Amino acid sequence: MQKRLIILCYRKIIDIRSVKQWDKLVFESTYLEFKMQAQNFSQGTAYTSYAELLRNVPNAQRLTGMVAPSVTGYIQQLGSIMPDILNNIGRRFLAFSKFQLEIINSDINDKDKHQVAVNFYSEPLFWHDTIDNYLLISAQQAENQLNVENNCISTNLMQLQPYINITSLQYHN
Repeated sequence: MQKRLIILCYRKIIDIRSVKQWDKLVFESTYLEFKMQAQNFSQGTAYTSYAELLRNVPNAQRLTGMVAPSVTGYIQQLGSIMPDILNNIGRRFLAFSKFQLEIINSDINDKDKHQVAVNFYSEPLFWHDTIDNYLLISAQQAENQLNVENNCISTNLMQLQPYINITSLQYHN
């Protein structure tokens, strides 16, 4: 039987309505950094929104990269485990190997319009089966540590939910 190796992406959207403490910290940090960095692009113009800057100011797409360092400390607090994603027994388990910040919307003069997404990309996982709306998965390194005595590996059962996507699929023999 061919093994399926997948990478999952969880897109966590953060805005003014976010209620979790970590989300609020990321919101405040990215908004403050956006305001500071956007001034470099908006100076001498009437443009205050992220969309206007992207449409009208050369190199404004660099803003996302300029804001991203403001979240690295908060990302490190997660200990390489994705927030919000739980296995079937309620534990955070899904390790991520990289993240990407995305500015969805913002405005220098209106904090309420600020919205970002943090895209978390999992480490490679073996996808063993789909049971109803659950994925049965195991970490790639768990496969290498197969318990020879009883021929088993550690798995997690994870419910499919909004903002989770399989970003890559690779078949192995």
